[in-house]
Amino acid sequence: MAHFSSPMPSREFLWDVFSRVDRDRSGYISAEELQVALSNGSWTPFNPETVRLMIGMFDKQNRGTVSFEDFGALWKYVTDWQGCFRSFDRDNSGNIDRNELKTALITFGYRLSESTIDMIVRKHDRSGRGIIFFDDFIQCCIVLYTLTSAFRQYDTDQDGVITIHYEQFLSMVFSLKI
Repeated sequence: MAHFSSPMPSREFLWDVFSRVDRDRSGYISAEELQVALSNGSWTPFNPETVRLMIGMFDKQNRGTVSFEDFGALWKYVTDWQGCFRSFDRDNSGNIDRNELKTALITFGYRLSESTIDMIVRKHDRSGRGIIFFDDFIQCCIVLYTLTSAFRQYDTDQDGVITIHYEQFLSMVFSLKI
């Protein structure tokens, strides 16, 4: 996703956005406040699981909230994902279909079988129409990246095959922030 970088807006702009999102005026943005502020373009609430993942990535104090200091990075992250999503939404439908997802994953360097791509679509298709909305696309990419990074720690010879014990597997999965 690195090629889809947007410029960082001014501190004043970010403060204006932060102040509107921080509805309880706590000085922190909670997952609930962020969920209300985000739009996935489908007139449905932003996936709470995606919001939780993003808060977790930028929550430096492990409080389940994001401070203004961390908000700029979160805002840029979401904006970059929007650019990324739009670039793969070739038909401008506001969602990503199976072929658009396959193109995105190949662009990100993943070489996955057709059946694995079908499984990923089924897992992240909340509408049941074979499409993925913006929020679910972010979640899909975060989970895929996180699982791949965990796998690579054990795939020392980079042949795409690992051998691990059951408890190593459990330790690997439970330690992931997904």
